[in-house]
Amino acid sequence: MSRARQPPLVTGISPNEGISWTKVTIRGENLGTGPTDLIGLTICGHNCLLTAEWMSASKIVCRVGQAKNDKGDIIVTTKSGGKGTSTVSFKLLKPEKIGILDQSAVWVDEMNYYDMRTDRNKGIPPLSLRPANPLGIEIDKGRFPQKDLEALFPGMSADFTSENFSAAWYLIENHSTTSFDQLKTAVVNLKKQANKKNEGSLAYVKGGLSTFFEAQDALSAIHQKLEADGTEKVEGSMTQKLENVLNRASNTADTLFQEVLGRKDKADSTRNALNVLQRFKFLFNLPLNIERNIQKGDYDVVINDYEKAKSLFGKTEVQVFKKYYAEVETRIEALRELLLDKLLETPSTLHDQKRYIRYLSDLHAPGDPAWQCIGAQHQWILQLMHNCKESYVKEQKGKDIFFPMLDLESDVRPSPIGHLGQTASLKRGSSFQSGRDDAWRYKAPQQVVFVEKLTKLVVSQLPNFWKLWISYVNGSLFSETAEKSGQMERSKKNARQRQNDFKKMIQEVMHSLVKLIRGALLPFSLREGESRQYGGWEMKAELSGQWLTHVIQTVRLSSESLTALEIPNDMLQIIQDLILDLRVRCIMVTLQHTAEVFIYLCSIHLTCLSNANKSFAFQPSQFEQCIIHSLQSLKTVLDCKPGEASVFQQQKTQEDVCQLSIGIMQVFIDCLEQLSTKPDGDIDTAHLSVDVSSPDLFGSIHEDSSLSSEQRLLIALSNCRYLERHTFLNIAEHFEKHGFQGVEKITQVSMESLKELDQRLFEMYIEFKADPIVGSLEPGIYAGYFDWKDCLVPAGVRNYLKEALVNIIAVHAEVFTISKDLVPRVMSRVVEAVSEELSRLMQCVSSFSKNGALQARLEICALRDTVAIYLTPESNSSFKQALEALPQLSSGTDKKLLEELLNKFKSSMHLQLTCFQASSSAMMKT
Repeated sequence: MSRARQPPLVTGISPNEGISWTKVTIRGENLGTGPTDLIGLTICGHNCLLTAEWMSASKIVCRVGQAKNDKGDIIVTTKSGGKGTSTVSFKLLKPEKIGILDQSAVWVDEMNYYDMRTDRNKGIPPLSLRPANPLGIEIDKGRFPQKDLEALFPGMSADFTSENFSAAWYLIENHSTTSFDQLKTAVVNLKKQANKKNEGSLAYVKGGLSTFFEAQDALSAIHQKLEADGTEKVEGSMTQKLENVLNRASNTADTLFQEVLGRKDKADSTRNALNVLQRFKFLFNLPLNIERNIQKGDYDVVINDYEKAKSLFGKTEVQVFKKYYAEVETRIEALRELLLDKLLETPSTLHDQKRYIRYLSDLHAPGDPAWQCIGAQHQWILQLMHNCKESYVKEQKGKDIFFPMLDLESDVRPSPIGHLGQTASLKRGSSFQSGRDDAWRYKAPQQVVFVEKLTKLVVSQLPNFWKLWISYVNGSLFSETAEKSGQMERSKKNARQRQNDFKKMIQEVMHSLVKLIRGALLPFSLREGESRQYGGWEMKAELSGQWLTHVIQTVRLSSESLTALEIPNDMLQIIQDLILDLRVRCIMVTLQHTAEVFIYLCSIHLTCLSNANKSFAFQPSQFEQCIIHSLQSLKTVLDCKPGEASVFQQQKTQEDVCQLSIGIMQVFIDCLEQLSTKPDGDIDTAHLSVDVSSPDLFGSIHEDSSLSSEQRLLIALSNCRYLERHTFLNIAEHFEKHGFQGVEKITQVSMESLKELDQRLFEMYIEFKADPIVGSLEPGIYAGYFDWKDCLVPAGVRNYLKEALVNIIAVHAEVFTISKDLVPRVMSRVVEAVSEELSRLMQCVSSFSKNGALQARLEICALRDTVAIYLTPESNSSFKQALEALPQLSSGTDKKLLEELLNKFKSSMHLQLTCFQASSSAMMKT
């Protein structure tokens, strides 16, 4: 069970003194938990609960009642804490009496004064005619404090019209410094005034003496007659005589005072009329004052005056008051219409909207002005958005649009890396609204400028619209009105009823924003019926990835601004869906543009090859750098902001991105194939990279020489090898770093395509180089009508084999010049082709003589031993088959001769055969 609350404690009151009905603010502790908890409030012993307004547990506002005590405590009583105590007190001041002709902020009850002026039977003069200075001398108020005089004369008053009048108090207050002679003069004045009063009464009596005497004589005669004749006999004559006397007295009085009484009645009538005009001049002047204050814009004054007039004359039955109050109502109705027009006028600030709503609420305007304002703002925002679109569409149709893509005419050799790197200059961390020069607008597409303007418009207008609704929901629109609590409750009730309607308004704004952006950037995502309303753009070319990246950043900043307003996330989800679609589209466009860059590079290289452009340089690193720059430009697009989903969450997006990535790889592979298979021409290779596998060993062929088809094939093979071992792996690593899906598939497909190209180019080169060597063997063997059946004793290796070895050495030198890594691969295939052909030739010989067999074995062994480091299982098998086709050496003399001839061959061609030595080729192996 919870313990009871502490009793109330009053620690302050402001003001701490005043007359009855003074509005005071009470402050303290534990003053109640709510309006219903406050059950008692007394100030100076008077109950003030009826006028009390509970504000909080530490504040209460009320009005002081008519208390008997002039000073007392402030006691607060609550249900939860009981009766409280007070550490302060309040002093009740006596109000000053106000004459009927004195100006005052409150109305004075004049009923008593009116009766006194119109009652002719009373001899007391009206209070308004009583002298303010009865002594007739100059008043000199002293400096005696009012409090001291009240203490000196308790229960008395210095007002000479009061029943408790104290002459001493009056003299001390008004004539404390007056001399004795002046006081004597004052006494004489008082006596004169008394004499004038007595003389006036005596003259009135003297003027009617005859009437009194006649009345006396009549009464005496009646009395005597009654005694002589009796009452019944003289009753008729007595009554007749009495009536005659009274008639003559009345006629005489009327004759004497008719003129005086007429003037007095006229004066009283005039005075009463003036009094009415003076008393009710507020109402009579109010229509004109309302017009003047409306012209000056002092609506607060008009509202206060209207509230006062309504409380005083709203239910009057006096015709003249009804007439003037009707004029007031007519002007107030015109003011309501004026304020409503100003409220619905656009554009307007939130401050003005709240002010006009409060004015209309105070004037008790019909309907719900706050909701009308919300509806008008909603329609205005929608109209602004559509007007913005229409203006930019018209502007687009009136001029050519410039897209900062590849400018093929301005530069024969533009840098694709530079174009792809332009995105970094757009400052993704900030909007175009920063301090950038507006010159970008002349280069930016109209769709980009439109999205920038549209989002800026929504972000600038929607906060005030949202805050207006929040004020409508919590009732703060009426926090400054007199009917605070009632207005707030009504506002909250209306807001609860219209919550769904406002939600539809916000959703309509969001849908319009998103569809307008889609119409400008993603028209294919709109329905058929929406294209005319939200589209209409002339799509001459699709936006580049860099502009889409900027648009995404702009929409993201707008979404963050709207989220900061605490708008529910379900209303902003449509913007997140738009951002996701823009991100996906940006990735697709950027990858497509990258592929186009590679195609363009290929055309540039082919053009340079045809025109022998000496400034041409070709490196696979360009390919890698282009892709890296493309991925870097997509970094902000790929990164997920709070509330955003990954661009790869959809399976279709993953597949599309994977296919585009594979397409980029394939484009470069195709480009490499075109460059390697171009027909021969006079091509300058001054700056052509030769060994791409060793960046530090880039070399150049002499400027006077030209590349042959075989050399271009070798360069392409070297590039294929470098792509396979370095570039493709690096690109795959970058793909994974940026969150791409299906990197393994991209790498696998690209590698397979690259290997197919490598194999085709390799077979072409081997065909170019091996076929001439292989074709020269058979004519060389049988040159000079050589016959294996009838030949001399071998004297050494014949020239055809030496020529074949020289041709093989030439191939080795050519490959070694281009790329050392290709030497084993090429030489092995050439040796295979030569050994295979030599084996075939040996197997075709029908029979060998002894010398022929020795000569054949010598040449086969010389070739096999020379190219031993490049032998493969296939070439070993060919040499083995060739030797098996020969007769075996039967004598040691033949074997010794064979060894001597072999040594002689190796010694004589030692310089030529150096390239086939294992020590020189060990460094080539990878």
